[in-house]
Amino acid sequence: MRRTQSGWPGGRAAAVIRPAHPDDLAALGDFFAELSVQTRYLRFFGPVAPSKALLRQLCGLADTIDAVVAVRSGVIVGHAMAVDRTGPQGARVTDIGVVVTDAWQGRGLGSALMRALVTGARARGVTLMEMDVLDGNRHVLDMITSHWPAARIGHARDSVSIRIQLPQQQRQRPQTRSGGRPPAVAV
Repeated sequence: MRRTQSGWPGGRAAAVIRPAHPDDLAALGDFFAELSVQTRYLRFFGPVAPSKALLRQLCGLADTIDAVVAVRSGVIVGHAMAVDRTGPQGARVTDIGVVVTDAWQGRGLGSALMRALVTGARARGVTLMEMDVLDGNRHVLDMITSHWPAARIGHARDSVSIRIQLPQQQRQRPQTRSGGRPPAVAV
């Protein structure tokens, strides 16, 4: 289990980052419904209200999806997912998406969720991480370029494509719980 204390007065434990699981479907629905229209737009590039089918994917139920949630007092306050695929010349690639509830933005929770995704991706042997960010999402773009100054950045009409080469490490099998997912880790 990861704990992060970012941004809360008095250093109170802020959130626990853990793998998402099927029991989170209703809570994820509530989480996405409570996001502002702007935050949902920045995450999905449109005013998406996730369907039950999309919520199942956001829980990481497919073998190619790694999903984590940040939870505080039983309420989901952040979500991140990585979708793996095989890229050119057999490279392991993952596409990622991260979203944090409006009240938690700018407090380091998105960075903590991103670190959880990177840790999992490296353990799965992923060598390239990709993401698309809307051009106007300066907060996220600044966070990414501050963490990965060597990121390759491409510009489209209204979005930015980012590619980050992950350092290779000896592939290791993460410890798993039921369902084959890695356990939660404390931050």
